[in-house]
Amino acid sequence: DLMNNFLFINMDEKLKESQLTTEELAKFCKQKGFVFQAAEIYGGFSGFFDFGPLGHELKQNLKKLYWNEFVHKREDMVGQDGSIITNPKVWKASGHVDNFADLVITTKDTRTKLRADHFIEDELNIPGDALTANDINELIKKHNLTYNGEELEEVKDFNLMFNTQVGASSDSSATAYLRPETAQSIFPNFKIISETSRKQLPFGITQFGKAYRNEISPRDFVFRCREFEQIEMEYFYNPEVDSKVLSDDLANLKVQVLIAENQEKESDKMIEMTIKQFVEEGRINELHAYWLATFYNFFNQKIGLKSENLRIREHTKTELSHYSQATIDIDFKYSMGFKEMFGLANRGNYDLTQHQNLSKQKMDVFDESTKSKVVPHAIEPTVGVERLMMAVILNGYEKDDERGNIVLQLKEKLAPIPVCVFPLIKKPELVDVAKQIQGKLQEEEIYAVFDKSGSIGKRYARYDEIGTMYCLTVDYDSLEDNTITIRNRDTTEQKRISIEDIGYTIRKLLNNKISFKEL
Repeated sequence: DLMNNFLFINMDEKLKESQLTTEELAKFCKQKGFVFQAAEIYGGFSGFFDFGPLGHELKQNLKKLYWNEFVHKREDMVGQDGSIITNPKVWKASGHVDNFADLVITTKDTRTKLRADHFIEDELNIPGDALTANDINELIKKHNLTYNGEELEEVKDFNLMFNTQVGASSDSSATAYLRPETAQSIFPNFKIISETSRKQLPFGITQFGKAYRNEISPRDFVFRCREFEQIEMEYFYNPEVDSKVLSDDLANLKVQVLIAENQEKESDKMIEMTIKQFVEEGRINELHAYWLATFYNFFNQKIGLKSENLRIREHTKTELSHYSQATIDIDFKYSMGFKEMFGLANRGNYDLTQHQNLSKQKMDVFDESTKSKVVPHAIEPTVGVERLMMAVILNGYEKDDERGNIVLQLKEKLAPIPVCVFPLIKKPELVDVAKQIQGKLQEEEIYAVFDKSGSIGKRYARYDEIGTMYCLTVDYDSLEDNTITIRNRDTTEQKRISIEDIGYTIRKLLNNKISFKEL
Protein backbone atom coordinates (compact mmCIF):
# COMPACT_ATOMS: atom_id res chain seq x y z
CA ASP A 1 0.00 0.00 0.00
CA LEU A 2 2.85 2.39 0.82
CA MET A 3 4.44 1.73 -2.57
CA ASN A 4 1.11 2.42 -4.28
CA ASN A 5 1.08 5.88 -2.71
CA PHE A 6 4.28 6.84 -4.51
CA LEU A 7 3.98 4.95 -7.80
CA PHE A 8 1.63 6.09 -10.46
CA ILE A 9 0.37 4.61 -13.72
CA ASN A 10 0.93 7.02 -16.60
CA MET A 11 -1.50 7.44 -19.49
CA ASP A 12 0.57 4.99 -21.56
CA GLU A 13 0.27 2.55 -18.58
CA LYS A 14 4.01 2.61 -17.92
CA LEU A 15 4.99 2.87 -14.28
CA LYS A 16 6.61 6.15 -13.41
CA GLU A 17 8.15 6.81 -10.02
CA SER A 18 7.08 10.02 -8.36
CA GLN A 19 10.06 12.28 -7.81
CA LEU A 20 8.91 13.55 -4.45
CA THR A 21 6.99 12.06 -1.56
CA THR A 22 4.86 14.47 0.46
CA GLU A 23 7.53 14.47 3.18
CA GLU A 24 10.28 15.24 0.64
CA LEU A 25 8.18 18.06 -0.83
CA ALA A 26 7.69 19.58 2.62
CA LYS A 27 11.45 19.37 3.27
CA PHE A 28 12.29 20.99 -0.08
CA CYS A 29 9.77 23.81 0.49
CA LYS A 30 11.18 24.50 3.95
CA GLN A 31 14.83 24.45 2.83
CA LYS A 32 14.18 26.85 -0.05
CA GLY A 33 11.90 29.20 1.89
CA PHE A 34 8.63 28.41 0.14
CA VAL A 35 6.49 27.24 3.08
CA PHE A 36 6.91 25.89 6.60
CA GLN A 37 4.83 25.23 9.69
CA ALA A 38 3.44 28.27 11.50
CA ALA A 39 5.36 29.03 14.72
CA GLU A 40 7.70 26.12 14.13
CA ILE A 41 9.98 27.17 16.98
CA TYR A 42 7.10 26.26 19.32
CA GLY A 43 6.44 22.94 17.62
CA GLY A 44 4.10 24.31 14.95
CA PHE A 45 0.31 24.32 14.96
CA SER A 46 -1.46 21.55 13.05
CA GLY A 47 -3.14 22.72 9.85
CA PHE A 48 -1.53 26.18 9.76
CA PHE A 49 1.43 27.23 7.58
CA ASP A 50 3.52 30.32 6.93
CA PHE A 51 4.79 31.19 3.48
CA GLY A 52 8.37 32.40 3.16
CA PRO A 53 9.78 34.82 0.57
CA LEU A 54 9.62 32.39 -2.37
CA GLY A 55 6.28 30.89 -1.39
CA HIS A 56 4.71 34.32 -1.07
CA GLU A 57 6.01 35.34 -4.51
CA LEU A 58 4.77 32.11 -6.11
CA LYS A 59 1.31 32.50 -4.58
CA GLN A 60 1.11 36.12 -5.71
CA ASN A 61 2.16 35.15 -9.24
CA LEU A 62 -0.48 32.40 -9.41
CA LYS A 63 -3.20 34.82 -8.28
CA LYS A 64 -1.99 37.56 -10.62
CA LEU A 65 -2.01 35.19 -13.60
CA TYR A 66 -5.52 33.98 -12.73
CA TRP A 67 -6.85 37.51 -12.22
CA ASN A 68 -5.40 38.76 -15.48
CA GLU A 69 -6.78 35.78 -17.40
CA PHE A 70 -10.28 35.61 -15.93
CA VAL A 71 -11.05 39.18 -14.85
CA HIS A 72 -8.97 41.77 -16.72
CA LYS A 73 -9.12 40.00 -20.09
CA ARG A 74 -12.89 39.44 -19.99
CA GLU A 75 -15.82 41.80 -20.44
CA ASP A 76 -18.16 39.51 -18.50
CA MET A 77 -16.26 39.40 -15.19
CA VAL A 78 -15.72 41.69 -12.20
CA GLY A 79 -14.01 41.22 -8.84
CA GLN A 80 -14.83 41.74 -5.20
CA ASP A 81 -13.12 41.34 -1.82
CA GLY A 82 -15.61 40.06 0.74
CA SER A 83 -15.30 40.21 4.51
CA ILE A 84 -13.91 37.17 6.33
CA ILE A 85 -16.55 37.55 9.06
CA THR A 86 -20.05 38.40 7.92
CA ASN A 87 -23.61 38.30 9.26
CA PRO A 88 -24.15 34.71 10.54
CA LYS A 89 -27.50 34.61 8.74
CA VAL A 90 -25.48 34.24 5.52
CA TRP A 91 -24.26 30.84 6.69
CA LYS A 92 -27.73 29.81 7.83
CA ALA A 93 -29.18 30.64 4.40
CA SER A 94 -26.35 28.88 2.57
CA GLY A 95 -26.86 25.66 4.52
CA HIS A 96 -23.42 25.69 6.13
CA VAL A 97 -24.77 25.87 9.68
CA ASP A 98 -26.81 22.70 9.14
CA ASN A 99 -24.85 20.80 6.50
CA PHE A 100 -21.18 21.79 6.51
CA ALA A 101 -19.81 18.78 8.36
CA ASP A 102 -17.49 15.81 8.04
CA LEU A 103 -17.96 12.45 9.68
CA VAL A 104 -15.79 11.91 12.75
CA ILE A 105 -14.76 8.73 14.58
CA THR A 106 -13.77 8.89 18.26
CA THR A 107 -11.68 6.19 19.92
CA LYS A 108 -13.16 4.88 23.18
CA ASP A 109 -10.09 5.10 25.43
CA THR A 110 -7.96 8.10 24.42
CA ARG A 111 -10.84 10.02 22.75
CA THR A 112 -8.74 10.51 19.61
CA LYS A 113 -10.70 12.16 16.78
CA LEU A 114 -10.34 10.69 13.27
CA ARG A 115 -11.89 11.84 10.02
CA ALA A 116 -14.03 8.86 9.11
CA ASP A 117 -13.66 8.79 5.31
CA HIS A 118 -9.86 9.12 5.57
CA PHE A 119 -9.76 6.31 8.15
CA ILE A 120 -11.69 3.97 5.84
CA GLU A 121 -9.51 4.92 2.85
CA ASP A 122 -6.34 4.22 4.84
CA GLU A 123 -7.59 0.95 6.36
CA LEU A 124 -9.45 -0.61 3.42
CA ASN A 125 -7.95 1.21 0.42
CA ILE A 126 -11.37 2.17 -0.97
CA PRO A 127 -12.80 5.64 -1.77
CA GLY A 128 -14.46 7.21 1.27
CA ASP A 129 -15.96 10.42 -0.17
CA ALA A 130 -19.45 9.06 -0.85
CA LEU A 131 -19.81 6.90 2.27
CA THR A 132 -22.59 7.70 4.77
CA ALA A 133 -22.29 7.33 8.53
CA ASN A 134 -24.21 4.03 8.33
CA ASP A 135 -21.90 2.78 5.57
CA ILE A 136 -18.82 3.50 7.68
CA ASN A 137 -20.27 2.00 10.85
CA GLU A 138 -21.08 -1.20 8.94
CA LEU A 139 -17.58 -1.36 7.44
CA ILE A 140 -16.01 -0.94 10.89
CA LYS A 141 -18.10 -3.84 12.24
CA LYS A 142 -17.62 -6.04 9.17
CA HIS A 143 -13.81 -5.70 9.19
CA ASN A 144 -13.48 -5.39 12.98
CA LEU A 145 -11.51 -2.17 12.56
CA THR A 146 -9.66 -0.54 15.45
CA TYR A 147 -7.23 2.37 15.78
CA ASN A 148 -3.95 1.52 17.51
CA GLY A 149 -5.81 -1.32 19.21
CA GLU A 150 -8.61 0.92 20.49
CA GLU A 151 -12.27 0.25 19.80
CA LEU A 152 -14.23 2.95 17.99
CA GLU A 153 -17.44 4.76 18.84
CA GLU A 154 -20.30 5.34 16.40
CA VAL A 155 -19.59 7.78 13.59
CA LYS A 156 -20.99 11.30 14.13
CA ASP A 157 -21.20 14.62 12.27
CA PHE A 158 -18.65 17.31 13.07
CA ASN A 159 -19.32 20.86 11.85
CA LEU A 160 -16.17 22.33 10.31
CA MET A 161 -16.87 26.03 10.87
CA PHE A 162 -14.79 28.04 13.33
CA ASN A 163 -16.98 29.94 15.81
CA THR A 164 -15.95 33.33 17.10
CA GLN A 165 -17.46 36.04 19.31
CA VAL A 166 -18.11 39.54 17.96
CA GLY A 167 -18.09 42.49 20.35
CA ALA A 168 -17.96 42.54 24.14
CA SER A 169 -21.04 40.38 24.70
CA SER A 170 -20.51 36.69 25.42
CA ASP A 171 -24.10 35.54 24.75
CA SER A 172 -25.03 33.36 21.80
CA SER A 173 -26.41 36.31 19.82
CA ALA A 174 -22.83 37.53 19.36
CA THR A 175 -21.66 34.26 17.77
CA ALA A 176 -20.28 34.53 14.25
CA TYR A 177 -18.13 32.35 12.02
CA LEU A 178 -14.85 32.57 10.17
CA ARG A 179 -15.86 31.98 6.58
CA PRO A 180 -15.41 28.33 5.47
CA GLU A 181 -15.34 29.42 1.80
CA THR A 182 -14.82 32.67 -0.03
CA ALA A 183 -17.62 32.34 -2.58
CA GLN A 184 -20.64 32.65 -0.31
CA SER A 185 -20.25 36.41 0.26
CA ILE A 186 -20.69 36.91 -3.49
CA PHE A 187 -24.38 35.93 -3.38
CA PRO A 188 -25.62 38.59 -0.89
CA ASN A 189 -23.71 41.16 -2.96
CA PHE A 190 -25.08 39.97 -6.30
CA LYS A 191 -27.73 42.66 -6.79
CA ILE A 192 -25.59 45.64 -5.76
CA ILE A 193 -22.65 44.47 -7.91
CA SER A 194 -24.86 43.83 -10.94
CA GLU A 195 -26.33 47.33 -10.59
CA THR A 196 -23.11 49.26 -9.89
CA SER A 197 -21.04 47.43 -12.53
CA ARG A 198 -23.93 47.60 -15.04
CA LYS A 199 -23.39 43.97 -16.04
CA GLN A 200 -26.03 42.01 -17.94
CA LEU A 201 -26.45 38.24 -17.76
CA PRO A 202 -24.39 36.21 -18.19
CA PHE A 203 -21.58 37.62 -16.06
CA GLY A 204 -19.36 36.53 -13.20
CA ILE A 205 -17.96 37.77 -9.90
CA THR A 206 -14.56 36.55 -8.73
CA GLN A 207 -12.57 36.90 -5.53
CA PHE A 208 -9.68 35.34 -3.70
CA GLY A 209 -8.91 35.28 -0.01
CA LYS A 210 -8.46 33.26 3.17
CA ALA A 211 -10.95 30.62 4.32
CA TYR A 212 -11.05 28.57 7.50
CA ARG A 213 -12.18 25.02 8.23
CA ASN A 214 -11.74 23.19 11.52
CA GLU A 215 -10.45 20.04 9.82
CA ILE A 216 -10.62 16.91 11.95
CA SER A 217 -7.25 15.66 10.75
CA PRO A 218 -5.17 18.05 8.61
CA ARG A 219 -2.62 16.13 6.55
CA ASP A 220 -0.58 15.84 3.36
CA PHE A 221 1.39 19.05 3.93
CA VAL A 222 -0.55 22.08 2.60
CA PHE A 223 -3.11 19.93 0.77
CA ARG A 224 -5.55 19.89 3.69
CA CYS A 225 -5.17 22.84 6.07
CA ARG A 226 -7.30 24.67 8.60
CA GLU A 227 -6.39 28.07 7.12
CA PHE A 228 -6.03 28.28 3.36
CA GLU A 229 -6.58 30.56 0.40
CA GLN A 230 -9.14 30.13 -2.34
CA ILE A 231 -9.87 31.67 -5.72
CA GLU A 232 -13.58 31.35 -6.43
CA MET A 233 -15.97 32.60 -9.07
CA GLU A 234 -19.74 32.65 -9.44
CA TYR A 235 -20.82 32.89 -13.06
CA PHE A 236 -24.49 33.92 -13.20
CA TYR A 237 -26.70 32.98 -16.14
CA ASN A 238 -30.24 32.33 -17.28
CA PRO A 239 -30.59 28.55 -17.87
CA GLU A 240 -33.23 29.20 -20.56
CA VAL A 241 -30.60 30.91 -22.72
CA ASP A 242 -27.51 29.39 -24.33
CA SER A 243 -25.04 31.60 -22.50
CA LYS A 244 -21.89 30.10 -24.00
CA VAL A 245 -21.49 28.04 -27.13
CA LEU A 246 -18.53 25.68 -27.15
CA SER A 247 -16.01 26.57 -29.83
CA ASP A 248 -14.62 23.68 -31.86
CA ASP A 249 -11.32 23.87 -29.98
CA LEU A 250 -13.04 23.56 -26.60
CA ALA A 251 -15.63 21.00 -27.73
CA ASN A 252 -13.00 18.68 -29.22
CA LEU A 253 -10.58 18.91 -26.29
CA LYS A 254 -9.73 15.34 -25.21
CA VAL A 255 -9.26 14.62 -21.50
CA GLN A 256 -8.84 11.60 -19.24
CA VAL A 257 -11.99 11.11 -17.16
CA LEU A 258 -13.02 9.06 -14.15
CA ILE A 259 -16.77 8.85 -14.71
CA ALA A 260 -19.32 8.37 -11.93
CA GLU A 261 -20.35 4.90 -13.14
CA ASN A 262 -16.85 3.50 -12.74
CA GLN A 263 -16.54 4.93 -9.22
CA GLU A 264 -19.85 3.32 -8.28
CA LYS A 265 -18.31 0.01 -9.39
CA GLU A 266 -15.31 0.81 -7.12
CA SER A 267 -13.09 1.18 -10.19
CA ASP A 268 -10.61 3.99 -10.84
CA LYS A 269 -10.32 3.17 -14.54
CA MET A 270 -10.18 6.32 -16.67
CA ILE A 271 -11.57 6.75 -20.17
CA GLU A 272 -10.78 9.34 -22.83
CA MET A 273 -13.60 11.74 -23.64
CA THR A 274 -14.06 15.01 -25.46
CA ILE A 275 -15.68 17.94 -23.70
CA LYS A 276 -18.50 17.72 -26.24
CA GLN A 277 -19.29 14.19 -25.02
CA PHE A 278 -19.97 15.50 -21.51
CA VAL A 279 -22.80 17.59 -22.94
CA GLU A 280 -24.09 14.99 -25.39
CA GLU A 281 -24.31 12.35 -22.64
CA GLY A 282 -26.24 14.75 -20.39
CA ARG A 283 -23.58 14.87 -17.66
CA ILE A 284 -23.33 18.68 -17.61
CA ASN A 285 -24.85 21.59 -19.51
CA GLU A 286 -22.96 23.50 -22.19
CA LEU A 287 -21.97 26.43 -19.97
CA HIS A 288 -20.63 24.01 -17.37
CA ALA A 289 -18.66 22.30 -20.15
CA TYR A 290 -17.35 25.65 -21.41
CA TRP A 291 -15.82 26.47 -18.02
CA LEU A 292 -14.44 22.93 -17.62
CA ALA A 293 -12.57 23.17 -20.93
CA THR A 294 -11.48 26.76 -20.28
CA PHE A 295 -9.97 25.96 -16.90
CA TYR A 296 -8.39 22.72 -18.09
CA ASN A 297 -6.59 24.70 -20.80
CA PHE A 298 -5.60 27.35 -18.24
CA PHE A 299 -3.99 24.80 -15.93
CA ASN A 300 -2.37 22.92 -18.80
CA GLN A 301 -1.18 25.78 -21.02
CA LYS A 302 -0.88 28.88 -18.83
CA ILE A 303 0.16 27.24 -15.55
CA GLY A 304 2.08 24.48 -17.32
CA LEU A 305 0.66 21.40 -15.55
CA LYS A 306 1.40 18.36 -17.70
CA SER A 307 -1.61 16.55 -19.18
CA GLU A 308 -0.44 13.23 -17.71
CA ASN A 309 -0.70 14.83 -14.26
CA LEU A 310 -4.33 15.89 -14.78
CA ARG A 311 -7.62 14.02 -14.88
CA ILE A 312 -11.32 14.93 -14.78
CA ARG A 313 -13.44 13.30 -12.08
CA GLU A 314 -17.24 13.34 -12.12
CA HIS A 315 -18.93 13.39 -8.71
CA THR A 316 -21.29 10.53 -7.98
CA LYS A 317 -24.87 11.36 -7.02
CA THR A 318 -24.32 10.29 -3.40
CA GLU A 319 -21.40 12.69 -2.86
CA LEU A 320 -22.94 15.80 -4.43
CA SER A 321 -23.14 18.77 -2.07
CA HIS A 322 -26.61 19.82 -0.95
CA TYR A 323 -26.57 22.75 -3.40
CA SER A 324 -25.05 20.99 -6.43
CA GLN A 325 -26.88 19.85 -9.56
CA ALA A 326 -23.60 18.50 -10.99
CA THR A 327 -19.95 18.77 -9.95
CA ILE A 328 -16.79 18.03 -11.90
CA ASP A 329 -13.27 18.10 -10.42
CA ILE A 330 -9.92 18.55 -12.10
CA ASP A 331 -7.57 16.30 -10.13
CA PHE A 332 -3.79 16.54 -10.03
CA LYS A 333 -1.45 13.60 -9.53
CA TYR A 334 0.05 14.51 -6.16
CA SER A 335 2.51 12.39 -4.20
CA MET A 336 -0.46 10.59 -2.60
CA GLY A 337 -2.19 9.96 -5.95
CA PHE A 338 -4.85 11.81 -7.93
CA LYS A 339 -6.61 14.30 -5.64
CA GLU A 340 -8.90 17.30 -6.15
CA MET A 341 -7.13 20.51 -7.15
CA PHE A 342 -10.08 22.34 -8.74
CA GLY A 343 -13.84 22.00 -8.39
CA LEU A 344 -16.55 23.10 -10.81
CA ALA A 345 -20.11 22.98 -9.47
CA ASN A 346 -23.45 23.85 -11.04
CA ARG A 347 -25.17 25.39 -8.01
CA GLY A 348 -28.42 26.14 -9.85
CA ASN A 349 -30.18 29.09 -8.22
CA TYR A 350 -30.05 27.50 -4.76
CA ASP A 351 -27.99 30.25 -3.12
CA LEU A 352 -29.76 33.31 -4.49
CA THR A 353 -33.12 31.72 -3.70
CA GLN A 354 -32.07 30.89 -0.14
CA HIS A 355 -30.82 34.43 0.50
CA GLN A 356 -33.95 35.87 -1.09
CA ASN A 357 -36.17 33.78 1.20
CA LEU A 358 -34.28 34.53 4.43
CA SER A 359 -33.48 38.22 3.81
CA LYS A 360 -36.84 39.02 2.13
CA GLN A 361 -34.84 40.97 -0.46
CA LYS A 362 -35.45 40.33 -4.17
CA MET A 363 -32.56 38.62 -5.97
CA ASP A 364 -34.06 38.59 -9.46
CA VAL A 365 -32.69 40.70 -12.31
CA PHE A 366 -34.01 41.70 -15.71
CA ASP A 367 -32.57 39.60 -18.52
CA GLU A 368 -32.38 41.64 -21.72
CA SER A 369 -32.20 38.55 -23.92
CA THR A 370 -35.58 37.20 -22.75
CA LYS A 371 -37.15 40.52 -21.63
CA SER A 372 -38.11 38.92 -18.33
CA LYS A 373 -36.98 38.76 -14.72
CA VAL A 374 -35.04 35.74 -13.49
CA VAL A 375 -33.25 34.52 -10.36
CA PRO A 376 -30.03 33.50 -12.07
CA HIS A 377 -28.31 30.14 -11.79
CA ALA A 378 -24.58 29.98 -11.03
CA ILE A 379 -21.62 27.93 -12.20
CA GLU A 380 -18.89 27.93 -9.53
CA PRO A 381 -15.22 27.30 -10.39
CA THR A 382 -13.03 27.08 -7.27
CA VAL A 383 -9.35 26.34 -6.71
CA GLY A 384 -7.26 26.18 -3.56
CA VAL A 385 -4.16 28.33 -3.93
CA GLU A 386 -2.05 26.07 -1.69
CA ARG A 387 -3.12 22.97 -3.63
CA LEU A 388 -2.31 24.71 -6.90
CA MET A 389 1.07 25.82 -5.57
CA MET A 390 1.79 22.27 -4.40
CA ALA A 391 0.87 20.96 -7.87
CA VAL A 392 3.07 23.54 -9.61
CA ILE A 393 6.15 22.57 -7.56
CA LEU A 394 5.59 18.81 -7.98
CA ASN A 395 4.91 19.28 -11.70
CA GLY A 396 8.08 21.34 -12.25
CA TYR A 397 10.51 19.52 -9.95
CA GLU A 398 13.19 17.73 -12.01
CA LYS A 399 16.43 16.07 -10.99
CA ASP A 400 19.03 16.94 -13.63
CA ASP A 401 21.75 14.29 -13.48
CA GLU A 402 23.93 16.08 -16.01
CA ARG A 403 23.98 19.28 -13.97
CA GLY A 404 23.96 17.44 -10.67
CA ASN A 405 21.22 19.61 -9.18
CA ILE A 406 17.46 20.22 -9.06
CA VAL A 407 15.74 22.30 -11.74
CA LEU A 408 12.33 23.74 -10.89
CA GLN A 409 10.73 24.17 -14.30
CA LEU A 410 8.12 26.89 -13.84
CA LYS A 411 6.42 29.07 -16.41
CA GLU A 412 8.12 32.45 -16.79
CA LYS A 413 5.31 34.37 -15.10
CA LEU A 414 5.24 32.01 -12.12
CA ALA A 415 8.94 32.05 -11.17
CA PRO A 416 9.28 33.59 -7.68
CA ILE A 417 12.46 35.32 -8.88
CA PRO A 418 12.24 35.58 -12.68
CA VAL A 419 15.66 37.21 -13.23
CA CYS A 420 18.95 37.29 -11.34
CA VAL A 421 21.96 39.49 -12.14
CA PHE A 422 25.51 38.29 -11.38
CA PRO A 423 28.97 39.77 -11.62
CA LEU A 424 31.24 37.01 -12.91
CA ILE A 425 33.59 37.65 -9.97
CA LYS A 426 33.50 40.10 -7.06
CA LYS A 427 35.53 42.83 -8.76
CA PRO A 428 34.10 46.31 -8.00
CA GLU A 429 33.84 47.32 -11.66
CA LEU A 430 31.74 44.20 -12.47
CA VAL A 431 29.65 44.55 -9.32
CA ASP A 432 28.85 48.19 -10.20
CA VAL A 433 27.60 47.29 -13.69
CA ALA A 434 25.55 44.36 -12.36
CA LYS A 435 23.89 46.62 -9.79
CA GLN A 436 23.14 49.20 -12.50
CA ILE A 437 21.48 46.50 -14.64
CA GLN A 438 19.41 45.36 -11.68
CA GLY A 439 18.30 48.98 -11.22
CA LYS A 440 17.33 49.28 -14.90
CA LEU A 441 15.18 46.17 -14.63
CA GLN A 442 13.53 47.41 -11.44
CA GLU A 443 12.69 50.69 -13.19
CA GLU A 444 10.94 48.57 -15.82
CA GLU A 445 8.98 46.91 -12.96
CA ILE A 446 10.75 43.60 -13.55
CA TYR A 447 11.61 41.76 -10.33
CA ALA A 448 15.36 41.01 -10.43
CA VAL A 449 17.78 40.18 -7.63
CA PHE A 450 21.55 40.63 -7.37
CA ASP A 451 23.86 37.85 -6.17
CA LYS A 452 27.66 37.72 -5.99
CA SER A 453 28.04 34.89 -3.45
CA GLY A 454 29.91 31.73 -4.51
CA SER A 455 31.21 30.54 -7.86
CA ILE A 456 29.19 31.25 -10.99
CA GLY A 457 28.33 27.54 -11.28
CA LYS A 458 26.97 27.42 -7.74
CA ARG A 459 24.90 30.52 -8.38
CA TYR A 460 23.40 29.02 -11.52
CA ALA A 461 22.49 25.86 -9.56
CA ARG A 462 21.05 27.91 -6.67
CA TYR A 463 18.62 29.73 -8.94
CA ASP A 464 17.78 26.66 -11.06
CA GLU A 465 16.44 25.07 -7.87
CA ILE A 466 13.96 27.89 -7.20
CA GLY A 467 12.81 28.26 -10.81
CA THR A 468 14.57 31.49 -11.90
CA MET A 469 14.15 31.63 -15.67
CA TYR A 470 17.06 33.89 -16.71
CA CYS A 471 20.44 34.61 -15.16
CA LEU A 472 22.39 37.62 -16.44
CA THR A 473 26.17 37.63 -15.97
CA VAL A 474 28.43 40.69 -16.24
CA ASP A 475 32.00 39.88 -17.31
CA TYR A 476 34.98 41.91 -18.59
CA ASP A 477 33.64 41.84 -22.15
CA SER A 478 30.60 43.70 -20.82
CA LEU A 479 32.84 46.67 -19.98
CA GLU A 480 34.13 46.75 -23.55
CA ASP A 481 31.10 46.05 -25.76
CA ASN A 482 28.14 46.88 -23.47
CA THR A 483 26.70 43.34 -23.72
CA ILE A 484 25.85 40.77 -21.09
CA THR A 485 25.49 36.97 -21.02
CA ILE A 486 21.95 35.66 -20.59
CA ARG A 487 21.43 32.01 -19.60
CA ASN A 488 18.24 29.99 -20.11
CA ARG A 489 17.26 27.86 -17.09
CA ASP A 490 15.82 24.90 -18.98
CA THR A 491 18.41 24.48 -21.72
CA THR A 492 21.46 26.15 -20.03
CA GLU A 493 22.03 27.83 -23.42
CA GLN A 494 23.79 31.20 -23.22
CA LYS A 495 23.71 34.24 -25.51
CA ARG A 496 25.01 37.80 -25.55
CA ILE A 497 22.49 40.63 -25.52
CA SER A 498 22.73 44.41 -25.38
CA ILE A 499 22.71 46.05 -21.96
CA GLU A 500 21.12 49.15 -23.45
CA ASP A 501 17.97 47.18 -24.42
CA ILE A 502 17.99 44.89 -21.39
CA GLY A 503 14.60 45.94 -19.96
CA TYR A 504 12.83 45.67 -23.32
CA THR A 505 14.41 42.28 -24.07
CA ILE A 506 13.66 40.70 -20.68
CA ARG A 507 10.07 41.94 -20.73
CA LYS A 508 9.58 40.39 -24.19
CA LEU A 509 11.00 37.08 -22.95
CA LEU A 510 8.90 36.97 -19.77
CA ASN A 511 5.72 37.76 -21.72
CA ASN A 512 6.49 35.14 -24.40
CA LYS A 513 6.62 37.81 -27.10
CA ILE A 514 9.99 36.49 -28.22
CA SER A 515 11.67 33.10 -27.74
CA PHE A 516 15.17 32.55 -26.42
CA LYS A 517 16.15 31.13 -29.83
CA GLU A 518 15.17 34.40 -31.47
CA LEU A 519 17.59 36.49 -29.41
